[in-house]
Amino acid sequence: MAKISKSSSNYFLSYMQTQIDSLKAMNRFGTAANYERTMRSFSEFMKGKDVSFRFFNESLVDRYNSYLVHKKLSRNSVSFYMRVLRAVYNKAVRQRLTKQNNPFENVYTGIDKTRKRSVGEFVISKLYKMKLSHDSSLELARDVFIFSFLTRGMSFVDIAFLKKNSIQDGKIYYNRHKTGQLMCIKIVPSIERIINRYIDKTDSFVFPFIETDDVVMSYKQYRLAINRYNKSLYKLSEMLDAGVHITSYVARHSWATSARKHNVPVSIISAGLGHTTETTTQIYLATIENTLVDNANDLIIDNLDLM
Repeated sequence: MAKISKSSSNYFLSYMQTQIDSLKAMNRFGTAANYERTMRSFSEFMKGKDVSFRFFNESLVDRYNSYLVHKKLSRNSVSFYMRVLRAVYNKAVRQRLTKQNNPFENVYTGIDKTRKRSVGEFVISKLYKMKLSHDSSLELARDVFIFSFLTRGMSFVDIAFLKKNSIQDGKIYYNRHKTGQLMCIKIVPSIERIINRYIDKTDSFVFPFIETDDVVMSYKQYRLAINRYNKSLYKLSEMLDAGVHITSYVARHSWATSARKHNVPVSIISAGLGHTTETTTQIYLATIENTLVDNANDLIIDNLDLM
């Protein structure tokens, strides 16, 4: 996209660029990437033209919404773009660059429930026992996926940035990148075996994804690593039973589902995942809860004489 030269105090896209620059300066590269992705989309809709805050209104947002729908984006993807634009607009309002006209009032900015992303314990066991010594990239992806499951669904970003000094007295201590919450996980033999396969192959980090402490370079290495990780998981999915699809998120969802199947209270699962509220945990567990209710209903119906 061409560089925008208009005053950031009067024009939306110019102002959005200043917010992206500010996020990068604060090392918030993930959020900056989301803003850049949204900015590219909105700029394409605007055909490269910036828009004054005076004309950033409900009609414009509705037309952009229709543009995204016409491109056959999912409802959640459309909502993603709308939420980012709304965040930028509301910040401009708070900074008194424009008045609040509620331009997003008639577009969807929620998050729909998606298809359940988890696999059963038998899939985890089968994956763990796979002989993959012929392909080191697949072996690494498999080990990291299992490690994520064993460590209560540790996210890939936390695994990638996990440092050797995070391991102390038989436990893993780390702060979640997403929330900053301090997590502590007991190292059991199965976790230790995976750690030992990689810890001596790196300088500072447990796994061979990040090679520098430089924040800009390390983020680029992380983005490259997660793309490769998911591509390897796709290949592993093809080697498993038909219908199984594993991604970097699946291990986390699978741990939560497995814990619930073993009657672990939701409050404990929530703490294990590092969720700040149980509401988030309930989203993870919605499908398994429905299954338990269905099973209970089957038992009730089976005891009726309806034949």
